Amino acid sequence: MLTPLDIENKKFSKRALNGYSTEEVDDFLDELTIDYEKIYKEVAESRKTIDNLNRDITKYKQMETTLQNTLVMAQTTAEEIKSDARKQADSILSQAQSAAQVEIANIDAQVDMKRRELEEMQRQFDTFKANMEALLISHLELLKNPLKGPQ
Repeated sequence: MLTPLDIENKKFSKRALNGYSTEEVDDFLDELTIDYEKIYKEVAESRKTIDNLNRDITKYKQMETTLQNTLVMAQTTAEEIKSDARKQADSILSQAQSAAQVEIANIDAQVDMKRRELEEMQRQFDTFKANMEALLISHLELLKNPLKGPQ
């Protein structure tokens, strides 16, 4: 293959009257044409390869953009799901605390009611005990002082 230096330094032998040797010039042009066609084909193939590679790069950049967008959307969705889960957990916890407070209030009310019932039974027992003591005392008195017949 001819190099640019070969082309630049090519010397043709001169003929006295007719100028350069037609045969040498034709041979050189044939060689130059072959090299030019070869280089032209290589350049065309290189351009075709470059175009294919540029299309692939564009396709991969689009895929990268799509993947990045998908990743961002997935991250956003995950954050929303976590936020919703936190809200639900807080709501459930709040409801459970409210229900527990209501249950505690009910139990406290029942304890107070049972305490009042116990106090009432204690009073009734004390009254019953006092009545029984009085009755026993009166019977003892009767036993100590028997009734004397009608006088």
